[in-house]
Amino acid sequence: MSYEVIDLECPGCGYHVTTNTKQCPQCYRQIVITNSDSAASMADEDARKYANKYSKVLSSHPDQPELNLTMAFCFLKLKLYDKALPYFEKAIEDDTEYAEAYFYAGVAMLHGKRPFLVQKSVIAKIEEYVSAATEMEPKGIYYYFLAYIKKDFYEKKCFRTSPTSQEVMRIAAEAGLNRQDITKLSEFVPLEYASGL
Repeated sequence: MSYEVIDLECPGCGYHVTTNTKQCPQCYRQIVITNSDSAASMADEDARKYANKYSKVLSSHPDQPELNLTMAFCFLKLKLYDKALPYFEKAIEDDTEYAEAYFYAGVAMLHGKRPFLVQKSVIAKIEEYVSAATEMEPKGIYYYFLAYIKKDFYEKKCFRTSPTSQEVMRIAAEAGLNRQDITKLSEFVPLEYASGL
């Protein structure tokens, strides 16, 4: 799917770029943030700059998946989950093939809370998003998050769930889960309640 190329200013230095520009030739910052690794390396101040700059652009060009993802990841970085979620959902609507958007939409739905404290209907929607992500790209971090949901919501409330958190953890390990994934996820999710995984 192709999208209109839009003229932008680099959120860092104001240099003229377009949505096709990956990195600013002036200050070498990424122009769009389309993954959690890029967002994690941003300072909160930079995340605010990107969000402020691109919200103006999106008001006149709302169907730009990369800019919607940038907004989503910036708000996620700032832990503004209510603001991040609609941008993840818009990015999914515009480009249904991006697994990380589905996954982090599910993460944002927790609002930084442990699953135990979230309503069942929200947990069901999170599971839908994470399942969509794992179908597209079976990453260890995706399965680990699902195991955490099963452990802290279903098993701690003594609800039956299949597969169990331990079965999903085995799948996460087989899919390449590593310590870095867990550290990255812990930035947005209170994993101290994941004991026993």
